[in-house]
Amino acid sequence: MNQSLLFPINNITRTSVALDGLWHFSFDPQKCGEAEGWMNGLPSYQLMPVPGSFQDVFTDKESHDYCGDFWYETEFFMPANADGRKVYLRFGSITHRGSIYVNGQLCGSHEGGYLPAVIDITGALKRGGDNRLSVKANNELSESTLPCGTVKELLNGRKIAMPYFDFFNYAGIHRSVYLVMIPQACIVDYDTNFILHGMDAEVQYQIHTSTATDDIHVELIDAKGNVVSQADGQKNSMFVPNAHLWKVRHAYLYTLKIQLKKENRILDEYSARIGIRTVKIDGTRILINDEPVYLKGYGKHEDFDLIGKGFNYSVAKRDFECMKWTNANCFRTSHYPYADEWYSFADEEGFLIIDEIPAVGMMRSTRNFAKAGQGEFTAFFQQDTVPQLLVNHLRQEEEMIQRDKNHPSVIAFSLFNEPETTSSEAHDYFQKVFAHARTLDIQNRPLTGALEKNSSPELCQVYMLCDFICLNRYYGWYISGGAEIEDAEAKFRDEMNRWQKKNLNKPFVFTEFGTDTEAGLHHLPGIMWSEEYQQTYYEMNFSVFDNYDFVQGELTWNFADFATSEGIMRVSGNKKGVFTRERQPKAAAYLLKKRWEQK
Repeated sequence: MNQSLLFPINNITRTSVALDGLWHFSFDPQKCGEAEGWMNGLPSYQLMPVPGSFQDVFTDKESHDYCGDFWYETEFFMPANADGRKVYLRFGSITHRGSIYVNGQLCGSHEGGYLPAVIDITGALKRGGDNRLSVKANNELSESTLPCGTVKELLNGRKIAMPYFDFFNYAGIHRSVYLVMIPQACIVDYDTNFILHGMDAEVQYQIHTSTATDDIHVELIDAKGNVVSQADGQKNSMFVPNAHLWKVRHAYLYTLKIQLKKENRILDEYSARIGIRTVKIDGTRILINDEPVYLKGYGKHEDFDLIGKGFNYSVAKRDFECMKWTNANCFRTSHYPYADEWYSFADEEGFLIIDEIPAVGMMRSTRNFAKAGQGEFTAFFQQDTVPQLLVNHLRQEEEMIQRDKNHPSVIAFSLFNEPETTSSEAHDYFQKVFAHARTLDIQNRPLTGALEKNSSPELCQVYMLCDFICLNRYYGWYISGGAEIEDAEAKFRDEMNRWQKKNLNKPFVFTEFGTDTEAGLHHLPGIMWSEEYQQTYYEMNFSVFDNYDFVQGELTWNFADFATSEGIMRVSGNKKGVFTRERQPKAAAYLLKKRWEQK
């Protein structure tokens, strides 16, 4: 564990300061910034908001579609007396990679645009004065990056991204940046696990520190501020009589307070809100606190007008309110880990999360969604880029699980979305991915991944690695859509019958199903793209789901309309949202609301 991914807090031992605001920004299409010393000051710049994606603030196409190196720069003041503490920078994300300089000195780099970059800058600081922070970032895609894609050079030499995935390749510093000061001897991480004993509970914990010590004190504090249990040592358990459980849509959170001490002096302290709950797979059932739950909700995106993938509390609040209004209880972080704040918000609201790594685009196509419907095989895991891809994959699943493992809302980890799974090479690749993930989580949460149409029950060589099966299916849209919807239902039932015959004794969850729908387009009878057809499509899918008792969840695609690359199949983005991009309901939202109230 090189760096702590704990979310920054302020207390008696820790100080964090947000560096959000207007930063200096400059494109570097010739990649000359490092050679010309831009880390010592940008030669020219414009202002850019942090957090936020850079694309949608521009009005010219070249800037909006920019692909390559780009730089951010700001200044911060460092007090002369920092009590000898270590100083870190924590970027919630730099998409897709970044190198961080302080006062012209390279302090560290990070690959992976949807997880934190935590960099020790202690040795580069000027105490008692201003410090220049420079970031060289890059948003290029390749077949060894997560997510996957490629770069195309136009006739005039300008580069554009060619994603192998169906969402816009937003880039920038999407999440908050914190200056963090922590003690030299510090708490690095913690793990929690829970065992239920009737009305009581056992909270198991393990604390990771920067130095080996047993002088650790842990307290569990209830919602009224009372200490209900405590223990000492790096690894121990706390007994909680008459425990309040964290339940679906009825959250109860305790505060876990960890103190690192020496001779009764507090060296470091960290507190976090946790929920007591268990997650199990029992045959075809998903159990939360030993009670079956049917997952109902959405695949989502971090996506909103102007801010792109930048985190914004008002957007998050509106999203949770819309999900609650439709009686949802779950969402998948398709197709990448979201900002930390989403998980804390879900903890408070009692929502379930399937947490997904950015392993999307593992099929050599910019139109995977169409290829799947056509049954066309697209090789991927035979390429010479696979070894480096696997290195990135394993590292990012480590970071995702390390960051998110203590959130009660996180009930499963999804390790891929719609890859090629029909080759022996694909099986060998994902066998390593799943095996490594199983070593990282002491709660042993279920592992899964979302399978597209080519991953049929006869051909898929990866589904057996999953603890529950997630299917992305578009019968009635990409497959036999419109006037052929009766055939779509027949084909859908045929596939489900073939899965049923395998008698896998595992839950199935539909993690994608939906139709592009233009809000306000009405037509009788319902035709494709109309709101009437979206309702007809959902009704057909629900009738299929309800015929198979091993189906234990339905997460529609998508919660809201979202931005994609330009293309003849996309009219200003993907319109499969149950809500518009502005978070207003389409007619299908009322259908879901009624169904999920009774489900």
